[in-house]
Amino acid sequence: MSFFNDLGKKTTETTAKIATEAKLKIEIAENKERIKEFYEELGRKVYENHIREENININDLISKDCSKIDSLSEQIANARNQILELNNKKMCKKCFAEIETSSIFCSQCGERQTEEETTLEKAEEKLEKAEISPKNTKEAEIVKEKLEEKNSEKKN
Repeated sequence: MSFFNDLGKKTTETTAKIATEAKLKIEIAENKERIKEFYEELGRKVYENHIREENININDLISKDCSKIDSLSEQIANARNQILELNNKKMCKKCFAEIETSSIFCSQCGERQTEEETTLEKAEEKLEKAEISPKNTKEAEIVKEKLEEKNSEKKN
């Protein structure tokens, strides 16, 4: 029976991952379309300003649209990073190729990847910096042990 429970759990996790990834890809596509619309609007504004031969500061005219494009571009980058995390991948710092999170070198360009802090290291750092009252020291130790167990499970 345990086999079927594990299978069901893995199926559910996989389905949730696929659904999340699909939502993120849709969000990326929608944001790219909105950016395209802003580009067209920017072009229209610049050209209309050119035809009118008015002395309007073009930067003032387009700054709001540029800010919106910046915001949408940031949302796209965040969604891409979430997709990479879902698939246990990261982006090469040099050539931006998708590579495995555990890769030390990029399989495309050969660039050595800087090692980022693991979740465990970040959590331990926060625990060490936190002011823990004497009555909560035991709870902090339990949290630290659980984090170490999870980290060792991920490595295996």
